Order: sequence, then structure tokens, then C-alpha cells
Amino acid sequence: MTTTAPAYMSTLLAPGQNLLRAALRLDAVITGVNGLAYLALSGPLESLLGLDREIGIPIGIFLTLYGIGVALVGMAKTINTKAAAVAAAANAAWVVVSLAALVEGVLELNLVGSIWTVMQAATVGGFAALQYLGIRKAR
Repeated sequence: MTTTAPAYMSTLLAPGQNLLRAALRLDAVITGVNGLAYLALSGPLESLLGLDREIGIPIGIFLTLYGIGVALVGMAKTINTKAAAVAAAANAAWVVVSLAALVEGVLELNLVGSIWTVMQAATVGGFAALQYLGIRKAR
């Protein structure tokens, strides 16, 4: 009898460069799509989340540019672990700042926006953890 691990487990067990590349690419795609959504749907998203009217576009620009930057790091033949560490640290900082803003009420989000912020922070924290693990395995 032969057993195989699910696909996601093979990525987690992969050598460092493969895991790091997968983590960076996943981060780039999700972040980029999220940024483009903020740009294309800023009005409806601001209303849905309870964001101030001028917040959606800047968030969208930042996320789109950040996603492009992370994609460039993840596309290199050999990933620069220092650049990947910057991405992982930036993701960790995003989690801290997002949760602090939520707790302090800086953005005055409604319930949907608050739930979105927690879910987003968990996702970005997952990216940071996978990137950190990939960096450790790549060294």
C-alpha cells in the first residue's frame, strides 16, 4: 500500500527554495488581487467595510505595488533570502499594525470590516510564517 501526502504537504516539506518560492508567489497573487479589488471596487468595499472614503484607493495602490514587488522576489531563479526576509518582516508588521488599528479604532470599521481585518491579518501572518520557514530551510 502506497500513501502520498496531500499537495500542500509536499510544498511544506519541499526544500527551502521551493517552499519559499511557493510562499512568495501565493502572497503576491493574493495581495495583488486584493489590491486590484480595492482599486476597482473602492466605493463598494469602503461602504461594506466601513472605511473612510479616501482609504480604499491608497490601500489598493499599496497592496498592488507590494504584490508586484513580492512577485519579483519570488520569480528569481535563486531567491534572495534577504529580500524574502524583508517581505516576511513587512507581512509581520502588517499584521501588527492592522490589529493595533482595529483595537485602537483608528479606521472606525464596522463589524464586517473588523472581521475582514482579523481574517486578513491571519492570512498575511500565514504568509509571513511560510516565508520565514522557507528562508530557514533555504539556508
